[in-house]
Amino acid sequence: MKRYITTLCIAFAAVLKITAQTVDEKIANAMNYSDWFALDSIYKASPKDSINPFLEVFTRCLLGNRLNRTDMSIPAFQELLNSHSLDTGNLVSSVYMFGMDLSREGFNAEASSMINAIVSQTRQYMDSATIEGLTATANRYAALSAYRPYRIEFPDSREAIVPFTIIPVGPADKGSVLMHLSGSYINGEEADITFDTGAGSNMISVEMAEKLNLIPLDSTVITVHGVDRRQGYIAMAKELRIGDITVRDVPFTVISLSSGNEEADQYIDCFNIVVGSELMLQLKDLTIDFSNRRITIPTTPPDRTDSAPNLCFSSTMNLLTKGTVLNTDLLMCIDSGDASFGSLNNAFYETNRDYIQSHATLDSTREAGIGGVIITECYKVQDMPVNLGGHIVNPPGLIVKLGDDVMIGGYECNIGIKTLMLYDKVRFNLVDFIITTELPVGFSSMNTHKYSLPDFKFTKEKGLNLWQALGIIGVGAARSMINPNAPDKPDL
Repeated sequence: MKRYITTLCIAFAAVLKITAQTVDEKIANAMNYSDWFALDSIYKASPKDSINPFLEVFTRCLLGNRLNRTDMSIPAFQELLNSHSLDTGNLVSSVYMFGMDLSREGFNAEASSMINAIVSQTRQYMDSATIEGLTATANRYAALSAYRPYRIEFPDSREAIVPFTIIPVGPADKGSVLMHLSGSYINGEEADITFDTGAGSNMISVEMAEKLNLIPLDSTVITVHGVDRRQGYIAMAKELRIGDITVRDVPFTVISLSSGNEEADQYIDCFNIVVGSELMLQLKDLTIDFSNRRITIPTTPPDRTDSAPNLCFSSTMNLLTKGTVLNTDLLMCIDSGDASFGSLNNAFYETNRDYIQSHATLDSTREAGIGGVIITECYKVQDMPVNLGGHIVNPPGLIVKLGDDVMIGGYECNIGIKTLMLYDKVRFNLVDFIITTELPVGFSSMNTHKYSLPDFKFTKEKGLNLWQALGIIGVGAARSMINPNAPDKPDL
């Protein structure tokens, strides 16, 4: 009997070891694919002692950073840097993400100090470009630390209301539209503000920053990606009023918005001032009500629950969600600053080539962005079913682009304002990181397409092993801090 028990224990230990290896492999694959939803599910379901200690803490770092759980990521990054040895690539990645999360919680001085300390200790192992990027980031946090960004004053009611209008932009025959916040003010002056869920940071033109008396912050050079790269700087608006909300000390990226194209620059005024997901994160929970043309924000945010998220950050800190177009699983960027129905990339075309070629003809689209105009071959496909936030709509003109597209980075689909407007309401619960939608009354009976939402799976080809994958995560995180995405102008 004793021998039998010993044999059983050995077998049980072997099973535990195999299980641990299997969990580690699953975690590594999720990291490799940047599949934060799978990583979250695996981590929640796995005994923590079955995970490699380094992977366990690094998982908490990534989940906190990508799923907006700074209460998870900040202590995890502290543990990671204190208790584990990292190669240069993963150290740089971790430092960028740690600084980002500290800043998001208002700890800008601590973020700056931490980055400078890491650079000082490891300078001999870094190249000059990495040192320059880290130092610029530390300087930006140091400049922000003189203020208390995003102090929000809500009305004495259960919810705040921000009215908006839908305005036409660009050539009339294109039918492009944008959301502009009604009755908005910056530093007491009336301001025409575009609400752009796809913009990773608030942006303002050089001319408007000067007109509205924004305060430039020293040592805050930042590079913005559009069609091309362009450098700008950070400036502080002492007061932003939108609807019945007042927000104090609001940072803006000041940038020249010119595309260098005479026709495109006729329409540049629609993007003179942009507020984006950075402000949304501070508001915690907001519902865009397209029927009544208003955004509602509860003055007391909801508590976090154990609900599975369907939102995550991209490597450039855009808000992404999982959904389907034509029953194809996709990561979608929710982009109210895209003045069209939206677009899909060449990978979607390759997956659905036969359908697209039989339902549309080859065309081209011209889009203006910071630094230039890009012309892309495309198909404009009607009535492809889009499942976003649990409900299906059929946009009459999604663009499917061919070849490489610099306007879509790291995700397969951009959902524009005209598709969002097919919904009655779109809610961003940025506590649980969940997007939900509601259809207009009676809309479902008019939608004759019957499509079910399958279990979401990433379709990217298998890439690198765990340790190589961690290096790729580092590159993505570093780029996100240096090169936040710029808004796109309307189709020309």
